[in-house]
Amino acid sequence: MTTKETTLLFQGDSITDVGRSRQDTESHSPFALGAGYAKIVAARLQFEAPQKRWRIFNRGVSGNRVVDLYARTESDILSLKPDILSILIGVNDTGARFFSNNGISVPKYEKIYRLLLTEIKAHLPGIRLLLGEPFVLENERITDEWFTEIAQRQEVVHRLAAEFEATVIPFGEAFQKALDRAPADYWSADGVHPTAAGHYLMAETWWKSFQTL
Repeated sequence: MTTKETTLLFQGDSITDVGRSRQDTESHSPFALGAGYAKIVAARLQFEAPQKRWRIFNRGVSGNRVVDLYARTESDILSLKPDILSILIGVNDTGARFFSNNGISVPKYEKIYRLLLTEIKAHLPGIRLLLGEPFVLENERITDEWFTEIAQRQEVVHRLAAEFEATVIPFGEAFQKALDRAPADYWSADGVHPTAAGHYLMAETWWKSFQTL
């Protein structure tokens, strides 16, 4: 009897993208998965269950806000027909507001994110969703306003997770706890993009949430 393939898709911005190849689009190719937490998770899934037929994709795009991700719904989500979808989006919605006056307000973020999830569930009713908390860490360019707004976006993620029966990946909480072990610049050099240790922390946090599916 043939084991059914299970498709896992990672979606998001640069924190998920991490230099993934646009030319190599094969499932779970090390080049297509990028150099971050998605690749670490994929390696562990394949190591833990070599008998399972995984198709693992990374379609994170650096610089994406929630509106950009929504625009890619058909091409980069529905077309791949994922059984499990992991989404991390939100930091650029805040960052673009402070750096280029092109951010997405929290209410609009929630509205578009809800539209995204509604369309996904309508086309893929059996999909399992993991929604990551956006996060930032202390850095000279990260002001108090960033932390306030990111906390609001985390609340949105929790509301949407409850509404769509999704699992929250508590990235923000994990990084805050990690500050007891090492300072912020150990986990992220710029307050947004994780270091190697930061990506490993994300992968461990993702894994714990995945175990609850």
